[in-house]
Amino acid sequence: MSKLVIEAGNTERQYWKDLWLFRELFYFLAWRDILVRYKQTIIGIAWAVIRPVLTMAVFVFVRKVVMEVPPSDTPIVLFIFVAQTPWFFFATALSESSNSLVVNANLVSKVYFPRLVVPASAVITSMVDFAISLILLAIMMVLYSFVPSWQVVFFPLFAILAFFAALGPGLLFTALNVRYRDFRYIVPFVVQIGFFACPIFYEISDVGKRISADYGEKAGEIAQLLYSLNPMVGVINGFRWSILGNTELHMPSIYLSIVTTLVFLFIGVRYFRSTEKTFADVI
Repeated sequence: MSKLVIEAGNTERQYWKDLWLFRELFYFLAWRDILVRYKQTIIGIAWAVIRPVLTMAVFVFVRKVVMEVPPSDTPIVLFIFVAQTPWFFFATALSESSNSLVVNANLVSKVYFPRLVVPASAVITSMVDFAISLILLAIMMVLYSFVPSWQVVFFPLFAILAFFAALGPGLLFTALNVRYRDFRYIVPFVVQIGFFACPIFYEISDVGKRISADYGEKAGEIAQLLYSLNPMVGVINGFRWSILGNTELHMPSIYLSIVTTLVFLFIGVRYFRSTEKTFADVI
């Protein structure tokens, strides 16, 4: 006669192993979200093209007409589109992942699996729009006869950094949204503010130059460092440097981006794991 043995704490010890055992659930949830996102829509997948193109058009107008920035060797369209591509990925991933557990409440409350799979699959789903934006970027580069330099080999590293920069806050806001539902209003506000806090239609050096002109060079350097605490600042700078080639790589922002990404990832995973046991009860 066989015996069923339940060992206390065993689930906790093999949690990270379960993530691998439930790897097919990543694919299933990601594929389901992709179908739901694009199937019952009027314009379908075209929205992934229309949104970044219209946004780019607005900021091209702002930079060329309102700011009256002198022309450079890099087409302004590419200058802005390269920067907004990782930002849209971050914003979409953060918005989708923060609400993922609430949307999948029935699944979370009935079946055991590592709950971390749900927000992580939402971030993976956001990579579809990211891939579409990269294809559109490649088309633009062909139209402008712009050839990337050898630095493009470092592009995958910055893409990976963008993924983890979105995953950390995504896990944190996901757990907070389950416990405190008003975070569904806070996340869109954070995304909106964050858009203007990133060097999308301007460069990192512009921040330091303006402060230096008013308060001195030292103040400008400090302002750049504080500004670079936003992990997406280093990511965007890395995207421009690796793809456009003629943009200066601001190493302090890269280092700070890596550090803040790791800090957010640690806090996100830690808080998510500490509250995961209560998800089924409060969701």
